[in-house]
Amino acid sequence: MSLLEVRHLKKIYTTRFGGNQIQALSDVNFTVEAGEYVAVMGESGSGKTTLLNILASLDKPTSGELFLNGKNMTSIPDRELCAFRRKNLGFVFQDFNLLDTFSLKDNIFLPLVLSRVKYHEMERRLPPIAQKLDIADILEKYPYEVSGGQKQRAAVARALITKPYLILADEPTGALDSKAAGRLLSLFEQINQEGQTIVMVTHSTRAASHASRVLFIKDGEVYHQIYRGETSNEEMYQRISDSLTVLATGGMDVE
Repeated sequence: MSLLEVRHLKKIYTTRFGGNQIQALSDVNFTVEAGEYVAVMGESGSGKTTLLNILASLDKPTSGELFLNGKNMTSIPDRELCAFRRKNLGFVFQDFNLLDTFSLKDNIFLPLVLSRVKYHEMERRLPPIAQKLDIADILEKYPYEVSGGQKQRAAVARALITKPYLILADEPTGALDSKAAGRLLSLFEQINQEGQTIVMVTHSTRAASHASRVLFIKDGEVYHQIYRGETSNEEMYQRISDSLTVLATGGMDVE
């Protein structure tokens, strides 16, 4: 059984006064196996952000089903969703979403605090993650005292510390310079190689070229996908660029 199963997802938004309907997703189907690293790409308005919000259980589909580790997320009562997210999903955002009044350490601990994890267990989990992400020496600093790359690595630590089934990343390199972005992408590859499943939404061909599979969303559907296989990052980059060109010009599948 796949870790993540997306079945016939459809999402229609009704405008504020009910005059118009906007179909963000029409019929999205795909699966993600445990240990995969999947990038989702598409032009603005293609539906990828809506898809991410549904995967994150921040929005509900108009129809269709979404299963995480066999659990139908679309049937979870609203009162249980927050606890489900904290336990099963980790999040990495473009703008870091760190609280400036908390140290990096306290930001990382926050999802565990909300889940009422004992403090000694938090302290036990943090050192190996902080060491891996090279933030062990800045944990007592505040977000405004560190660089963008360090903030993002703290955000990754916050996502990892709950031991989630799935990490969802929304444009994780979007606010970083090229050097920090490259470092973060290398970390994502390392984390994935250690078994963590990642789904990343991105506009960046460079970021997507690090994934093991790329899904292209167009007009609310999965239009095309690329599997890495044995190709290098450079070859993957070229294949993604070619697919984006075809996508933009309305051509058929390039595979």
